[in-house]
Amino acid sequence: MTRASGTFEVKLAPLPHYAADDATLGRMSLDKVLHGGLEATGRGEMLTAGGGIKGSAGYVAIERITGTLDGRAGSFAFQHLGVMTRGAGELSITVVPDSGTGELTGLAGTFTIHIVDGKHSYDFDYTLP
Repeated sequence: MTRASGTFEVKLAPLPHYAADDATLGRMSLDKVLHGGLEATGRGEMLTAGGGIKGSAGYVAIERITGTLDGRAGSFAFQHLGVMTRGAGELSITVVPDSGTGELTGLAGTFTIHIVDGKHSYDFDYTLP
């Protein structure tokens, strides 16, 4: 397992969705710029659901990452699964199997997000054949 680390900026924007009459459901665009071991951009879509109690929600997202990973060029997809229960969060972000292209063909791994003082950073633990 190899680890790439760095920082990133993320921009979320609301998108229209089929259940416009249900305020507990949401859909958003996801745009990222990543720096460090992963020099790339990310674009994707997120679906959200709010719970009946403040601080409880869930989301799923698919994101295409394009750039270089420790100098290897290509693209791949991340799958996100996030759950927050009354403010306590759990987040799993993994590489979609066989989504790697170019020099990232065969990529597998997990991506961990850290947020400190409003700044985003990451650790990406991955394998390549």
